[in-house]
Formats: sequence, C-alpha cells, structure tokens
Amino acid sequence: MTIAGSDSCGGAGIQADLKTFAAHGVYGTSAVTAVTAQNTEAVAGVQTMSPDFVALQIDAVVEDTAIDAAKTGILATSDVIAVVANKFEEHRIERAVVDPIMVDKSGARLLEPSAIETLKKQLIPRAYIVTPNLPEAAALVGFSVDDEDAVKGACRQIVEMGAKAVVIKGGRGTGEEAIDWLYDGRRFSRFAAPRINHRSTHGTGCTFSAAIAAQLARGAQLEAAVRSAKRYLTAALELGVAIGRGSGRIDHFVGETVWPRRS
Repeated sequence: MTIAGSDSCGGAGIQADLKTFAAHGVYGTSAVTAVTAQNTEAVAGVQTMSPDFVALQIDAVVEDTAIDAAKTGILATSDVIAVVANKFEEHRIERAVVDPIMVDKSGARLLEPSAIETLKKQLIPRAYIVTPNLPEAAALVGFSVDDEDAVKGACRQIVEMGAKAVVIKGGRGTGEEAIDWLYDGRRFSRFAAPRINHRSTHGTGCTFSAAIAAQLARGAQLEAAVRSAKRYLTAALELGVAIGRGSGRIDHFVGETVWPRRS
C-alpha cells in the first residue's frame, strides 16, 4: 500500500508508487493524502485530505486485503501523520517504509514545519525503514549532513528515534557517485552508483521507497531490498523520459515502454 499524494503529471506520488509496484510484480493499493495540481515545471496547488478520510481509505483496504508492506509519501499535516502512525499500529503493518517528504524539487513545501515533530515522535518509531534525502535528514536531526561522518551520525540519531533502520540517500549530494548509506542499528552498508546528470529526475525518492516496499513485500531481507531498489532506480534514471518543458520523468518500466527518450 502507498499512503501518499497524487501527482497530476504522473511522475511522483501514488502514480510513481503504483507503477513501481507493478514493475516489481506486486499488487498495489493506495490511500490518497493530498491531491496536487502540477506539471513538469511547478506545483500550482495542493489540496489535503481530511485525517478521517485518510483513515477510512486505509481501513477499507486493510479490512479486505492483506498488506505485506506499506510506504508513505506526502502526509502534509500533523493530524494525517498521527492517523497513519495509529493505523500502522492498529493493523500491525510492520514493514512500513517512511519517506519523509518535506519539499518538492521545485521548492513547494509539502509538509507543515510543525509536523516534523509529529513525524519524529509518532511515525518514525513505527517505521521499518526511513528513507530521507540529505536535506530531509538534516531537518530531522538538526545539523548539516554534508559528509560521511555527518551522514553516519544522522543515521544513528534517526534509528534512536525508534526506526528499525534508515537509508540516507545521496542523490542531492555532489561527486561522481550517488552514495546511499543504510544503517540497521548495528552496521552500515554503502550503496554507490554513477551520478546521472540530466533533467529527468522527478519522482526518484518516491520510486526508491516504493521499490524497497515492493521488495519487502516479496520477502526480501532489508539490505537486499535496498540494493535492488538502488539498482532499479539507477536503470530507470538512465532511461529518462522527455515529457514537458521542465523536470522530466524516469522510466518506471525500464525500457519496456515506448515513451520519448531524453536527448
């Protein structure tokens, strides 16, 4: 299940999550937390769902369908975060991937600043794994995450918040490689891939966390799930899709589509 926002241009949010689930051979369900009006250039508006309606969507699915893993995307408000955290506990959803989305690549704020504390205190303690990028990790821990020592320190602090594991993504970093660090409370694992520099990068965070959730649903162990998700995302990025005038999209079906390719 993806518990996230809708991207009207199809590159991120529940649309990206459901494509990723399908690409991994798992059946996807969803609970919509927000509806965005956006294209490849900008987010024109965001309309959030009420916490009660988010809860109703989750309950309706879980009462009829076994959920092997879940992931979160845009949650927007403290009240929605609290509802999702409670539903994870109520329905015993243990393989929960929490992607703490705060700001879109275009700069649009997708999480109320006041909701960060709720995220840290209520949802992260129920996470199987948290998947922040570098700016999100810094916002969670309160210090700059700009080198390997800082990344590892942030990993430890996020696990101390109650998460079973964390992977800090290096896509927003610098250098020839995009390096992700996984920490499971005992040891660190490093995942590196060549940095891909083109404009078709929208939805990478959603896709990565959805791929981890899909692998967990298929029974993969955590490190194997992260490794597989990294490999999948790198391939999808390499086959960027040239849609629109702004940030292009990635190819969730990794070459099996007929979309126009990036130049």
